Amino acid sequence: MHTILTHAAAVHCINVNTENLKLARIALSRLGLIGRSNERDRRPSDDEIAELLEYFDNKTNMIIPMGRVIRFAIATAMRLEEIFKIDWSDVDLKKKLVVVRDRKDPRHKDGNDQKVPLLNLTGFNAWQLLLEQKILTGGKGRVFPYHHKSAGTAFQRGRDVLGIDDLHFYDLRHEATSRLFEAGLTIEKVALVTGYKDWKMLRRCTHLKPESLQNLQTEVQFTEEEHIRFVAKS
Repeated sequence: MHTILTHAAAVHCINVNTENLKLARIALSRLGLIGRSNERDRRPSDDEIAELLEYFDNKTNMIIPMGRVIRFAIATAMRLEEIFKIDWSDVDLKKKLVVVRDRKDPRHKDGNDQKVPLLNLTGFNAWQLLLEQKILTGGKGRVFPYHHKSAGTAFQRGRDVLGIDDLHFYDLRHEATSRLFEAGLTIEKVALVTGYKDWKMLRRCTHLKPESLQNLQTEVQFTEEEHIRFVAKS
């Protein structure tokens, strides 16, 4: 509301007094009636992921290969819609890259195409999974030729059948982002894979497990210089 009123005063020359609104916000905040929403930090456990994969892999009457979709989501950190939008013409088989068209970005609604490397760093090999789909589709049309909403519904049903509480498909993106950091990638490299351009958003989707840092071969360096470079590009 404060932003709207300030915009009205600055752009449309409307005489608006925002001081009372500011005072009201302070009072409501101190009373605990308003505040920032809690950040979601849900990561599926290894057991939950294993249960989901076993459930879908054994569901032979299912058209959508949900087991492969889940693996690909964790391997690439892609959103559900992004996975099902990829066309084989967007895949560079030589460079092992895929172009994600019009990737979601609060600053750019259209034309935000991004090249994403297909890696093997999260426990699942994105490139191998893509080749498996190539065999099924013949390398024509969409890589996953199904509707993303149907896949979302299937995921929810499988989750409910298994009794897994409060897990969304989007949480797999959080899982993938966290695993990329745990694998030793720097902020800039994780940003390149996930598409996040704002460090605040990248941080909100990262929930590291302390025990995962024990076996890192390459330590993640969150230096001030790196952070400055990243923010400057945002």
